[in-house]
Amino acid sequence: MAYSISDFAARFKGGVRPNLFRVDIIGPEFFQDLRFFCKGAAIPASTLGAIDVPFRGRQLKVPGDRTFEEWTVTILSDVNWQNRSAFENWSHRINAHSANVSDFDSDDLGYYGDAMVLQLDRSGEVLRRYVLQDIFPTSIGAIDLTMDGNDTVEEFTVGFAVNNVVVDGLGIDGGAGGSSSFDIQVGGRINIGGFSIGGFGTL
Repeated sequence: MAYSISDFAARFKGGVRPNLFRVDIIGPEFFQDLRFFCKGAAIPASTLGAIDVPFRGRQLKVPGDRTFEEWTVTILSDVNWQNRSAFENWSHRINAHSANVSDFDSDDLGYYGDAMVLQLDRSGEVLRRYVLQDIFPTSIGAIDLTMDGNDTVEEFTVGFAVNNVVVDGLGIDGGAGGSSSFDIQVGGRINIGGFSIGGFGTL
């Protein structure tokens, strides 16, 4: 059966734009207007391993364990230096720059944070929601300073280790939840007696 360009257009519907997104991060530190200063991010990636099981000269592939790849964001430097300072202080509290010590003991999970990536459509509505759970910064990129850096603004990258990803309320592990038609985001984190409670939710 032949399909026309009109058939394609009716199904493609203009496509999805990579520049229509929003990123929010909740951690031990406060980030100011990060949804405006986050220049770039990524839909989080994960890999499902495969196990080769030998049987009579052949290899049977069976599903292995899932791993979540490092998640990276690109941040524009703000004039108050607040966001860069917040990432640096978060990393410093996990493991100090000058000494091999931490603000968090073995019973305190307060060093974890959560992040949310929203893919938006051209009307600003949420197409897809990814919540990255129990993340912490593993790398804070350099900012190149140069006398000939004209017509540009400073930016830097931050890499995060990720423990779990929830997609539109449906956990990667198959947990039920379902997607909500309401785009009301609730974020918060409370430390009580060394235990951290909170994160992103959808009402």
